[in-house]
Amino acid sequence: MEAIQSDFYQVQLGDVFEGPMDLLLHLIKKNEVEIYDIPIALITQQYLDYLEWMRAMNIEFAGEFIVMAATLAQIKSRMLLPAYEGEEDGEEDPRDEIARPLIEYLQMKSAAEQLASRDILGDRTFIRPLTPGPVDTRGEEAEIRVGLFELIDAFRRILDDVSGEHHVDLQTETISVKERINQLVDLFERKHSLTFEELFEDQTTKNDVIVTFLAVLEMVKLNLLRISQQVQTSVIRLFYQ
Repeated sequence: MEAIQSDFYQVQLGDVFEGPMDLLLHLIKKNEVEIYDIPIALITQQYLDYLEWMRAMNIEFAGEFIVMAATLAQIKSRMLLPAYEGEEDGEEDPRDEIARPLIEYLQMKSAAEQLASRDILGDRTFIRPLTPGPVDTRGEEAEIRVGLFELIDAFRRILDDVSGEHHVDLQTETISVKERINQLVDLFERKHSLTFEELFEDQTTKNDVIVTFLAVLEMVKLNLLRISQQVQTSVIRLFYQ
């Protein structure tokens, strides 16, 4: 994918979105591999592909992503050395250099999520239920938080479905990202929530699809949207807040 011209709208990820560790974990989960047995060549290539795609989409990412890319490339080169024979010589597996930090990051992330899920001290204490008896949760479906890279995967599938006859020329887009944000705000104020696919139903060109996606990223940064995915159906839904 060719890079977008610099004067096109640029989305800066900032602290709202995930970092390089989250991208690695996403790739490990996507490829269904163990952290201590990472296929380093495959993961490194996919990691670089994501960075190239984000750069082409004019999504600015922090320098930590580049540092991680260099680390993966170094580990890959060490794995390719003829002298490397793994644990038989008592040498440390080069992949441990990234596996250990990933495990620690997962532990810290899990602890942070557990703390965030706790009720505030005194909250919901001594509250009498309005209606006694068990709560009927039939019809409700468990949801999980959707990260940036799951959203990117969903968007890339939508982009692939757009007819190849529509050439991407973002210098002549008919609507700006800011204008699209205003349209989406009006839409969400009427419907409150939409599935990710519903956002693109009336858009037939790649230009429009890309502008909508960048608008969604900006709205997430502004804390205007909350995104979750239903566990059983994998449907991604966006909620206006």
